[in-house]
Amino acid sequence: MSLFSAIINRQMSLIEWAEQGKLFGLDGVDISLLFIENHSPAYLGKLSRGLKEVGIPLIMAATYPDFTHPDPVQREREMEYLRRDIALSSQLAVRYLRVLAGQAYPGTRRAEGVKWAVENLSEADRVARKYGVRLLYENHSKPGAWDYYDFSYPADIFLEICEGIRGTGIRLNFDTANIAALGLDPLSILGKVYDRVETIHVSDIAEMGKLQPVLVGTGAVCFPQIFQYLKSRGFDNWLCIEEASFTGSEGIRRAAAYTRKTWDAA
Repeated sequence: MSLFSAIINRQMSLIEWAEQGKLFGLDGVDISLLFIENHSPAYLGKLSRGLKEVGIPLIMAATYPDFTHPDPVQREREMEYLRRDIALSSQLAVRYLRVLAGQAYPGTRRAEGVKWAVENLSEADRVARKYGVRLLYENHSKPGAWDYYDFSYPADIFLEICEGIRGTGIRLNFDTANIAALGLDPLSILGKVYDRVETIHVSDIAEMGKLQPVLVGTGAVCFPQIFQYLKSRGFDNWLCIEEASFTGSEGIRRAAAYTRKTWDAA
């Protein structure tokens, strides 16, 4: 997040971001598909070759399907957009594609929103399996690309949709700060979904109950306890640092160092 504006405004290329990630000792990079400039074979080929030369893979990408839109035609459009994003992720050898339920539109009732999200995410999973991409459903708050908060930002709705997609190939990306921003202990929700968790978003907020991002390790999220819990359950997968303090490359460097040190000590 700290470099989101620089990348989206083409002040920094994805290759330059990957080079920084490698410099900071990261093992992979996590991007938004909004960073991809176009879908032309020439551009995608150049990007793939550049990442290979840097020696750091695209582990995860984010996209923003809006399956809770009250207009059924728009929901169909959203599925077509997601199909394309899944195909794009496959071409770039992205292992995980993060997906969302949709926006909390004032006119969308809870029951119908859950139904639409579960139906469309389940259909998207069938497409993702075909292309060898793993979808990860995230407990999200609000991407900048949306007008409203995530429909499943409230923990109880997130858990209901999680249950609805049980039995699909969709796994979870668990964000530590988004739960804390609701005033809840992240471990209280993590424990309920751990068997479905594939990756962790390491993110922090200034204080419990407020969605105010800060540098990882300087806020209210208690990472030592979270990491101890993950280790006690045998977690051995990706910790993805979502550095949203908007302090640029220095913030990412410090967040990476803190995460590595805290994980090793847990």
